[in-house]
Amino acid sequence: MLNRLLFAFGLSVALAACGGGQGKERDKQAPLVKAETATTIRFVDRIDAVGTAVANEQVTLSAPVTERIVRLNFDDGGFVRRGQIIAVLQQAQQNAELRDVQARAREAQQQLARVEALKNRGFATRADYDSRVAAAASARAQAQGSQAEIGDRVIRAPFSGWVSLRNISVGAIASQGTAIVTISDIDTIKLDFTVPETMLASIRPGLTIQARSAAYPDRPFNGTIHTIDTVVDPNTRAVTIRARLPNPGRLLRPGMMLNVGIENAPRMGLSVPELAVVGEGEARFVYIVDGDGKARRRPVRTGARASGRIEILQGLRPGERVVTEGVVKVADGMQIRLAGARQGRAGNAP
Repeated sequence: MLNRLLFAFGLSVALAACGGGQGKERDKQAPLVKAETATTIRFVDRIDAVGTAVANEQVTLSAPVTERIVRLNFDDGGFVRRGQIIAVLQQAQQNAELRDVQARAREAQQQLARVEALKNRGFATRADYDSRVAAAASARAQAQGSQAEIGDRVIRAPFSGWVSLRNISVGAIASQGTAIVTISDIDTIKLDFTVPETMLASIRPGLTIQARSAAYPDRPFNGTIHTIDTVVDPNTRAVTIRARLPNPGRLLRPGMMLNVGIENAPRMGLSVPELAVVGEGEARFVYIVDGDGKARRRPVRTGARASGRIEILQGLRPGERVVTEGVVKVADGMQIRLAGARQGRAGNAP
């Protein structure tokens, strides 16, 4: 009787050990993973670039002649209006010459009038009259030339805008071509940036862009594409795009670097988390969870990315569940356990 009891006890221990080994084997063959249902979200085709801000209008006014500066009519960083006098150069000699030629012009006109009267009475020849006409016209032309020289010494703003810092003073002798001030119209900013030629099909005038500056990281600047350059750079295979941005408060300055984002073709598309997509070369696939709790490998075609999710263009249907975490532990046809799901008696609760 004692031998029978010992035999029964040993048999039960052996069966229990065998059952425990089978359970561990089942747990090893059924990895614990997380799954999520494919959902539809909004996607856009986005192009990112880096651009440089340019003033809407900008000009550097220079001295047209070598002369002394007698007056400056602007302040550092001040606003000037179109036609406003910016600087006046010495013009005393030109004023004296103008008075001289004006006097000679009046004399020539008086002589012309006398000859014309004599000609009408038959006491002057046609040649004398023509000579006086030419002399009067020459005197008027000389007066106009002197007035032009005086006008060259008065520098005016060609358009309204904001001036740069003043680096020259009254009394200085400005050589021909010496920069006096730079005027910039920055109420609107031109933004120049380049995109690869492969993206030309996605770019068109009127497309909305969003720009951000490191100086104002929390403030976006919205604008529209205005012009697309007609020439592609043969060295970089890129084309220059010019956009226009309103500049309220004149926060943007010419020369600033801006990060540009262009959104095109907004749409609603089927999506899964990026971790759910596995790549092998150029191929992409996901593991879906079938009705038997097994992972099935499914090839897919992907599209854009947004907020940690990737667009699925082909290969997946709405509502299907895909493995999102633990993808590296599964294989096609493998039994899996879903985290958070109730397990059978043979399994263990996660």
